Amino acid sequence: MPQLPEDIIDRLTQMERRIQQLSTAVNSRPALNKVSGGGVEITDGGYLAVRPPDGGPAVFAVGSWSGDEYGLAIRRQTGSLALSLHNGDGSSTSLQPLRIFDNGGREIFADDVNTGGIARPWMTMLPPQDSSTARWPQTTATAWTTVAMSYNVVWQPKMRLIVSTKVSSGGAGSVQVLVNGAEWGTVVAAGTDFDHTGPISSDFPSVYGTTVKFEIQARATTGTVYANPVLMHGRQS
Repeated sequence: MPQLPEDIIDRLTQMERRIQQLSTAVNSRPALNKVSGGGVEITDGGYLAVRPPDGGPAVFAVGSWSGDEYGLAIRRQTGSLALSLHNGDGSSTSLQPLRIFDNGGREIFADDVNTGGIARPWMTMLPPQDSSTARWPQTTATAWTTVAMSYNVVWQPKMRLIVSTKVSSGGAGSVQVLVNGAEWGTVVAAGTDFDHTGPISSDFPSVYGTTVKFEIQARATTGTVYANPVLMHGRQS
């Protein structure tokens, strides 16, 4: 029986060793659960869904929705819908409203996809105020006197407030605003509008979601001082 050249046997041994190394590497490969230096694309009708351990609706779903539409939905682990971005008409060109739902499935926020802005909730607006100065909140007191007051729940860190002020003929006085008993903004002379935008509190976390007291105060040097709020709204920081 002819003998094989020694170099062929060596090569076969090396190949066997490499095959064993490759098999070990494949069987011990770590989970492919990390993307570095790139991205993941889902196209052509694909989608991504994350489901809870016990099954049921996906907690997070994004991608192909209905027909040619792509959308997104986030659910609570109980299955109730929390947020959605889809229309459901199967069109790739439909205007998709962003909606937020409470735990009972009631829509508590939606944007207006037709003209922009907020569709829900309907925001409170100040009604037209009495134009007769004689019926405005007023005082003849020479000490600071609260002539108008309200309570509001605070959701935003800043506020803008405009108060129209007047003074009787030949009179003089001042107007100021208090928030939870502390001066807010600067004192203005009666007859000058109070128009101030600023933080509601220096410690916003302490007042967030709480009921805060707002007061308009006036004092007269002589005559009568009038003050009437005409604009008030919260603002972002």
